[in-house]
Amino acid sequence: MLVRFILPLIVAMAALTPAPAMAERVRDLGEFQGVRANQLTGYGIVVGLAGTGDDNLEYLTQAMKGTAGRLGVQLPAGVSPGLKNAAAVVITAELPAFAKPGQRIDVTVSTIGKAKSLRGGALIMAPLVGADGQIYAMAQGNLAVGGLGITARDGSQLTVNVPTVGRIAEGASVERAVSSGFDSGEVLRWNLFEADFLTAQRVRDAINARFPQAATIEDGITLALRLPAGADSRATAMASIEMLDITPAETAARVIVNSRTGTVVINSAVRLSPAAISHGRLVVKIDEKNQVSQPNALARGQTAVTPASEIDVQEKEAKVALFKPGASLSSLVDALNTLGTSPSDLVAILEALKQAGALKAEMVVI
Repeated sequence: MLVRFILPLIVAMAALTPAPAMAERVRDLGEFQGVRANQLTGYGIVVGLAGTGDDNLEYLTQAMKGTAGRLGVQLPAGVSPGLKNAAAVVITAELPAFAKPGQRIDVTVSTIGKAKSLRGGALIMAPLVGADGQIYAMAQGNLAVGGLGITARDGSQLTVNVPTVGRIAEGASVERAVSSGFDSGEVLRWNLFEADFLTAQRVRDAINARFPQAATIEDGITLALRLPAGADSRATAMASIEMLDITPAETAARVIVNSRTGTVVINSAVRLSPAAISHGRLVVKIDEKNQVSQPNALARGQTAVTPASEIDVQEKEAKVALFKPGASLSSLVDALNTLGTSPSDLVAILEALKQAGALKAEMVVI
């Protein structure tokens, strides 16, 4: 019988015990500068569509003439082909770090004109260029389209998902590699995902404990690493650094409010100064009814309809929640639940606490 009371007590005490700070790997806190993906874009033609193409758009006609010319087919002067089975598209892809010529990458194909669907189409070979204007990959292949669009003769339409965007798995071959310089540079830089001086200091100390005097802090987000030269030695050192365990600094106190959905997220660093909150509601209810006045059967009067309005005003009881100095997230949540606040009311209360100087957090409205 005693166990029935002791066990819940132990569970409750464990829930009140502060959770220790969680250690994270260096690779989850930041990344090496230069070791990143690069965006590629291109312009191309999708053919083989079942009458859902761009029809007779000028830029598509010009592109198709150029494509036909490369294949040795010369269209007669003045001929403007109706290209209902072709569509002009923009091609996008991401070139991973260290990608080498001959490797394959995925591409996404999107229409830029009046094409209604890319289902069943095939992309003609098109170059993909980077921000420097150089060609880094060539794309070609059959599209996989998850959407469906149907149009009837009377103009009625049915669209499922997005039929104007398709994807080609491994649809582009890499033609040029991007040099990252990680194996030859004198200094290799590592950047935090979010600027924090304390976290940068802890990362520096952990790296120097593994590689003495290898890391120095440049600012709140960047560390300069002096590692052994050579691809093999430097890659080994980078692998060791990425797997170091770090206890990052506590995140800044922040309250995120989504004004469109009413979602409110409060992180654990939020603290409150002494404050009291009173929240109540005034409910006004107006009930409009019509009453029918029917005269006696022998009388000569007429049936009349008269409005009858009922107005009721109710003010719900307002409760007061008192916060002691340094009140934590759990205290705030418990108090707001006691007040019975809705998401919109919660936003109003948090804004009032911020204006009163009692809420020690940054308010972010998205």
